[in-house]
Amino acid sequence: MSLAELQALERDHVMPTYARQPVEFVRGEGTRLWDAEGNEYLDFLTGISVVQIGHCHPALVEAITDQAGRLIHVGNLFYNEPAMRLARRLSERSLGGKVFFTNSGAEAIECAIKLARKRRRGGEIVVLSGGFHGRTMGALSATPQEAKQEPFAPLVPGFRVVPRENPALEEVVDDRTAAVLIEPIQGESGIWPVAGEVLEAARRLCDETGALLIFDEIQCGMGRTGSLWAFERSGVRPDAMTVAKGLGGGLPIGACIAAPEYSDVLQPGDHGSTFAGSPLVTAAANAVLDVVDDEGFLAEVGRKGELLRAGLAALGVDARGAGLMLAFRTADGPDVVRRALLEERLVLNAPAPDAVRLLPPLTVSDEEIAEALERLGRLLG
Repeated sequence: MSLAELQALERDHVMPTYARQPVEFVRGEGTRLWDAEGNEYLDFLTGISVVQIGHCHPALVEAITDQAGRLIHVGNLFYNEPAMRLARRLSERSLGGKVFFTNSGAEAIECAIKLARKRRRGGEIVVLSGGFHGRTMGALSATPQEAKQEPFAPLVPGFRVVPRENPALEEVVDDRTAAVLIEPIQGESGIWPVAGEVLEAARRLCDETGALLIFDEIQCGMGRTGSLWAFERSGVRPDAMTVAKGLGGGLPIGACIAAPEYSDVLQPGDHGSTFAGSPLVTAAANAVLDVVDDEGFLAEVGRKGELLRAGLAALGVDARGAGLMLAFRTADGPDVVRRALLEERLVLNAPAPDAVRLLPPLTVSDEEIAEALERLGRLLG
């Protein structure tokens, strides 16, 4: 089927919510993608920080194939071993409490909101400007971006927005606050790390008032920054956290993880999901963790992130972010991204009009980083 035929099908049968690039990808391996005409691309977007260990990693393919041949879905009224094993691993490698599985990051945020709201009934949730937490109604209400919120008003009440750069949390966090919800590195607004002193102030004030500190690690977690979780870099430990994207290596899965003292706030009947935590997706996530949760592997992510940052600096580009989660400012991000795709066959993304985002697989090689920089250098002139 030709690209024109696919575009006609989309026009006639798919709700027009995505601005797609004019390429159909049909195969992937590692950092490489191939389109329907056989052209090869370097993927420095990975489905927006999803294909964490590269396209069709052999261990991931084997885990999915093996599990799909035995049992794909059974529902949460019964036990399945891959889910219980994954819950233990996530708990032991994060906050030490319990896990609720979801199908996406937005759903993980919904769970975190319900956890905070049940614990402190009617309490406000404080969020930072520039944050993005999802597009479902609760997550959208926590996402203070007018263009995304305005068409869907009225939103869920009880969210309070403070500036990212100077939040003055002391003025808003009190004993009526249910939670402070923060992305340690804001992804969708253009890769903006939240200052360490802001995270520290949030921790102190939550301790003083009894509010929950919730970190959204949906994009910046799962090894993306060179540590398994971004919070480990700051030394500030949250009370609950949300993960998704890279956890499944390409399959849809998310999780809300709570510290032990908050793990039993939600009780039977308080929350649920038909598809979440299936044997298939949790088997996949276990395979991804087998690769990513390794001290040597994570050290390499940090080293390769510095290599990429240095290469961007050599091009006259000042990158921001951490590890393999970087962005740089440019006059017209969408134009750079489109030209990179069509002229240089380099897959990038513009999360904001003045930003270009780079999210390569954590398995990217030094040679592929050099190749991407060469292609980008030709674009930037």
